[in-house]
Amino acid sequence: MTDSSALDPEDRKIVTLARSARARNGVPEGAAVRDETGRTYVAGTVGLDSLKLSALRTAVAMAVASGARSLEAAAVVTESETVPAEDVAAVRDLGGAGTPVLVAGLDGEVRTTLTEG
Repeated sequence: MTDSSALDPEDRKIVTLARSARARNGVPEGAAVRDETGRTYVAGTVGLDSLKLSALRTAVAMAVASGARSLEAAAVVTESETVPAEDVAAVRDLGGAGTPVLVAGLDGEVRTTLTEG
């Protein structure tokens, strides 16, 4: 468990944005990523008949489509206790092996931070 009150303000911001995306769109997950320039990209789960994407992969795709060259951090708000390996891989593809992925519950409290490559 990570003490959410001890988070860097920029990390707290992406957790808050991820939580807002989930609530606003009524989707299972919300995610946000921060690129190397400090810009943030926010997304919710995509659940179309022809396209299924997790919130985290959607946020990474938005960053890539907007020209981000790297990621500083990522956050996902989810009921699940785990984050699929494919989601973490998407973050690592753009951000590198040490890019932290903050995993928070629906209340916005960070449960864990994934930092291994």
